[in-house]
Amino acid sequence: HNARLIPLIPLIPLIPLVQRPGHGGAPWPSKRTFPMPASPSPAPGTDAIVRVRGLSKTYAGGFQALKNIDLDIRRGEIFALLGPNGAGKTTLISVICGMSNATAGTVTADGHDTVRDYRAARAAIGLVPQELHTDSFETVWATVNFSRGLFGKAPNPAYIEKILKDLSLWDKKDNKILALSGGMKRRVLIAKALSHEPKILFLDEPSAGVDVELRHDMWRLVRALRDAGTTIILTTHYLEEAEDMADRIGVINRGQLLLCQPKAELMGEFGKKHLTILLDQPLIALPPALQGRGLELSPSGNALGYDYDTRAERTGIARLLADLADQGIAVRDVSTKQSSLEEIFISLVEEPKA
Repeated sequence: HNARLIPLIPLIPLIPLVQRPGHGGAPWPSKRTFPMPASPSPAPGTDAIVRVRGLSKTYAGGFQALKNIDLDIRRGEIFALLGPNGAGKTTLISVICGMSNATAGTVTADGHDTVRDYRAARAAIGLVPQELHTDSFETVWATVNFSRGLFGKAPNPAYIEKILKDLSLWDKKDNKILALSGGMKRRVLIAKALSHEPKILFLDEPSAGVDVELRHDMWRLVRALRDAGTTIILTTHYLEEAEDMADRIGVINRGQLLLCQPKAELMGEFGKKHLTILLDQPLIALPPALQGRGLELSPSGNALGYDYDTRAERTGIARLLADLADQGIAVRDVSTKQSSLEEIFISLVEEPKA
């Protein structure tokens, strides 16, 4: 009567994430607009470790969280999935990881269909969710080892020790989860996700609510994992991190994948440069000879702004500076600023004003 209950099917430590519809004189700021791209389609012949085709998700109430998503995530890359709250990021991750059922479409992970061959597909995936749901009264060492065992992996104390040391958790290995700080609990989530040596690692808002030290440690670990061959997919609201870390970037909004491009290509295609010209003496208005040239005069009158495309054969800057000299306008200083990923992102997902 005291026999232990043994589960017939190994539990998968992928923690459900619920997507709820609907929730989710100095130079002056200038509004930039960027052309809306055509709906992306995966490039043929790519070595995709995650392949999504025709994926849609409609909830019982009729809300369509995902709309016909096609996406290839390449082996060994860092892929950043960006989108506003409620865009469908977590729903997409949940479907790929097998925690939510798709209404239509297929997903393969490392060549395994996530429905027909779900055990092999899930064994290839590690997930760092937004929230910590684990046994608060277990020790760090026990909970990370337990996660590894759920995938049928043989015990490997040396590997678990390495993970805990890489995440600065080794001195906390005998502490109960209950006694850890929020930042340390976040590190435990990463350790659990890595415990079974997955080929694909999902990081769902990994930097949310963590301190600067942990954030830097986390990104050092992410780079090391990528260098070792792990494919990283992350969602983040820290766009400077995506700009710094990602090899490719996807933007999702209202359940639709708006674009999916290499970061350098995206920055080059949609990014513009802004030229700021500080004047020696303020202007009351632009001279007639300079009007219609795309120049903006700052409210204080002591600076001119000019947007230009670096890919153009001629930027017009040399001609502009010559025309200023012809008009007797003395220039004190010139500076340029590249459009950031944040500006591009906002231009793609902002709602048109009525």
